[in-house]
Amino acid sequence: MIVWILFLVVVMLILALDLGVFNKTPHIISTKEASKWTLIWVSTSFLFSGVIYWLYTTNYIENPDGLKPTAAAIKFITGYLIELSLSVDNIFVIAIIFASFKIPQKYQHRVLFWGILGAIVFRGIMIFFGVMLINKFTWTTYLFGAFLLFTAIKMLFSKDDEDFHPKDSFVYKALGKIMPITSETDGEKFFIPTSKGKAATPLFVALIVIEVMDVLFAVDSVPAILAITSDPFLVFSSNIFAILGLRSMYFFLANMLAKFSHLEYSLIAILSFVGLKMLLHDFIEIPEWASLAFIGLSLAVGIIVSLQLSKNKVDEKVSEPEN
Repeated sequence: MIVWILFLVVVMLILALDLGVFNKTPHIISTKEASKWTLIWVSTSFLFSGVIYWLYTTNYIENPDGLKPTAAAIKFITGYLIELSLSVDNIFVIAIIFASFKIPQKYQHRVLFWGILGAIVFRGIMIFFGVMLINKFTWTTYLFGAFLLFTAIKMLFSKDDEDFHPKDSFVYKALGKIMPITSETDGEKFFIPTSKGKAATPLFVALIVIEVMDVLFAVDSVPAILAITSDPFLVFSSNIFAILGLRSMYFFLANMLAKFSHLEYSLIAILSFVGLKMLLHDFIEIPEWASLAFIGLSLAVGIIVSLQLSKNKVDEKVSEPEN
């Protein structure tokens, strides 16, 4: 329990420093700044696997699955990569939400910051119940596996023109019935006084829509990491590190999303892999290093192919003769 408390305190301290020091003044986050913070978060996450190794060596943390320190560290990294890869779809949706509600770039970080606090709470609740279900009812492993496989197949055959329109969503319409909504903004305020009383600004509306969408994405991502391990601390910590790095990754990729359009096939491969792993866990035991290798290779191939195809399209446009 002490480790859990210390971990949460460190996370809260990081978030306090983020909003109170590093991003005290709203500003447009450049690609250079975002790339620096993305590198910091990814490096910190991989370094934390060393902390995981130490915790499971010294038995400072409860080890319900009896994992060896090396296995625990690998499972953490594997879970982190799964969460990070599945966050790519989340980034696409966040970009659409910000564009739909016309959120100024310099205030987007504030919305994502408060979104992270909500995501930590909701992910924690979902992980708690997910781990409890798997430990109490072993058959739910097959249920989660079938769900992930269904999700992968659905992604594979979904049409590209199935766009998400935030203002047509149930969340937006329901929020409008609960409180007044205004299209006006006043700096980074979530509520401003209007003739109808205090009304929610586009920043608050975008925050609520992002929170709900994160819960929907967690329905996929939490079962995916439970295929790797049911150890609650490994599942929670890998989730949190992926969420903390999501903001900088968003600003890093926001202007380059088109270049990674084929990364979705990597996500399909990863979801299919973890789904099959859960369905066949009684018949086939896949080593931790093999799971990590497959997920890492899937991401690498998706990134390389996406960048290469994007480059080819640019070259074709440049070589096209002018009329």
